[in-house]
Amino acid sequence: MAVVRRAASFLELIKFEHTVFALPFAYLGMLLAAGGLPSAWQVVWITVAMAAARTLGMGANRLIDRHLDARNPRTATRPLVTGMISTRTVWAGCLIATAVLGLAAYALGPLPFRLYPGAVAALVLYPFTKRLTVLSHLFLGATDALAPLGAWAAVRGSLGQTADLPAWILFLIVTLWIAGFDLIYACQDIAFDRREGLHAVPARFGARAALRLSAVLHVLTSGLLLALAPIAGLGPVYLLGSVIAASLLAYEHAIITADDLSRLDTAFFNVNGWISLLLFTATAIDLAIS
Repeated sequence: MAVVRRAASFLELIKFEHTVFALPFAYLGMLLAAGGLPSAWQVVWITVAMAAARTLGMGANRLIDRHLDARNPRTATRPLVTGMISTRTVWAGCLIATAVLGLAAYALGPLPFRLYPGAVAALVLYPFTKRLTVLSHLFLGATDALAPLGAWAAVRGSLGQTADLPAWILFLIVTLWIAGFDLIYACQDIAFDRREGLHAVPARFGARAALRLSAVLHVLTSGLLLALAPIAGLGPVYLLGSVIAASLLAYEHAIITADDLSRLDTAFFNVNGWISLLLFTATAIDLAIS
């Protein structure tokens, strides 16, 4: 039972359920690369790789930030801070996730395995970027955007050909989308980040500037979603999904203001979760009927 409790605490620590943000985009990259359904082998190992990468990224983040989390009232109840889970357990989880990610990359082919060290480095380095640069939001977005890029590489075995352009557009879409909502999320820690000398955009320039920049990034996200359609050969169902996704992004910004962050959790968790699922579903249907 102790093992079960530690496992449950670890999953709570890394917010495993938030994999919903990135996994549909990995599947989207997989579907576009295959022009439909890839092999069952690829689906299984891409899923394993995504779960392992998410576990490593969040586990490393919690370990590296545990002292900051202890000083931040918003994060002071996280399991690693309260002692509900030990640093040894989190280290073990991260090492296991690293090994599983390597195994999945190897199973998916030579290119994913060559990309594996870079992916691990990005996942581990992200927590340090907010100590160094206001570009940390974009770094987080680009790290999460490795999911569709890696899935494409797993199916196509290439990233440098003209035919691989949809993968790079998808990479930009996810980068800008996640950076945009990370800017919103960081607005709740302005006072703490300033006190600790962290380089988040809201702490440096204020909530209004951060929300304006987030809106710009999400307008670019919406434009790239529409631009992807002709390049990837997608049709009306995908376009409808993209328009709805853009509307959800607009709604997200409508319910958050610099003076009222009370609905931030709704914007961050609910709306963004629906966007990723919507785009995957629309793409899957479009490819199935085309």
